[in-house]
Amino acid sequence: MADALGRILPRRLSGAEAFHSNGAPIGCDLLDFWRSSGSDLVVNIVRGQLAEYIVAHALRIPTTGVRDGWAVYDLTTPDGIRVEVKSGSYLQSWFQKEPSVITFSVKKTRAWNPNTNEFEGDQRRHADVYVLALLAHRDKATLDPLDIAQWQFYVLSTRVLDARTRSQQSITLPSLERLNAGPYAYAALSQAVAQAARGSQSA
Repeated sequence: MADALGRILPRRLSGAEAFHSNGAPIGCDLLDFWRSSGSDLVVNIVRGQLAEYIVAHALRIPTTGVRDGWAVYDLTTPDGIRVEVKSGSYLQSWFQKEPSVITFSVKKTRAWNPNTNEFEGDQRRHADVYVLALLAHRDKATLDPLDIAQWQFYVLSTRVLDARTRSQQSITLPSLERLNAGPYAYAALSQAVAQAARGSQSA
């Protein structure tokens, strides 16, 4: 029984898979569901996944697999650098009186093991580098999360975050700028991550 209730490993789907009743199609497919549930690229949960995808492409990380939403960090570069991605945006889908104040969560966490359904070890930062992706565009009429030029990226090594004497839970844009963490454009992101991983940043 324990083996029967073990972890389910996802497989990559095409979108053509049909909803059905005991094998009989009911007239809709998985692609329609994806379009329905994931087309709002500005809403927080989808924007966060989009930011991971953009960063993966910038770092030349293959995206041919399936995203693991329970992983202890988000990405691994071809050189073995472990990367955590956080996203923020000045603009939200809902009505705003003013742009959002940007704060990124960088708190320490415990690792969750999906094979045992248990948390393991002490609270810590599990990635080597944090990439803080900001959808920096400020005009709702022309906001386009697919336009890489509308994004800015801040990069910090975990060593620098651990050495901070201020909040260990979150970090603001002024703090990132004081730490010379960016902003970087998409084309410069790969080099910035490599430099942070080598420890060339200073706290």
